[in-house]
Amino acid sequence: MARKDISFTSEEMDSFLAEEMTLIITTIGSDGHPHTAPMWYVMEDGKIVFRSFTKSQKIVNLARDPRITVLVERGVAYAQLQAVMIRGTARLIDGDDDPEYLLALYGRLAGRYPMVGPAPIEMDPDALEQAFGRFAPKNTAVVVEPERITSWDHTKLGGAY
Repeated sequence: MARKDISFTSEEMDSFLAEEMTLIITTIGSDGHPHTAPMWYVMEDGKIVFRSFTKSQKIVNLARDPRITVLVERGVAYAQLQAVMIRGTARLIDGDDDPEYLLALYGRLAGRYPMVGPAPIEMDPDALEQAFGRFAPKNTAVVVEPERITSWDHTKLGGAY
């Protein structure tokens, strides 16, 4: 008997990625070992986007080898496990080349995460510039260009194993 399809539909996946908060990214280090780190992210045109300082290990790794795998997951008990894993290529947007994009990305992240104070806030352009303007040129945005998407939703198993 074939196993029940427990993958997300496109709509379920979009909703899941919009709700969850932590992205686990894996890049490839110069020695060939995986380098894994948690990141905050936003969705842009159906793609995951995050930022980090250009000199961070993850960005250095992606500049050398753009292959990336990202995972968003939730659940504790087996019957609750849900996740989306995306294998793809990182498209890098350097803050030196496009500081306005990076500053806008900071704004979107601040609207989703408590980057300034105890809760997410919408920031006007002046407040955004004051809080993050000096950092934008020192950052790189990563757009995850999907090549293969795998998802699983154990709640669709109805408690069965």
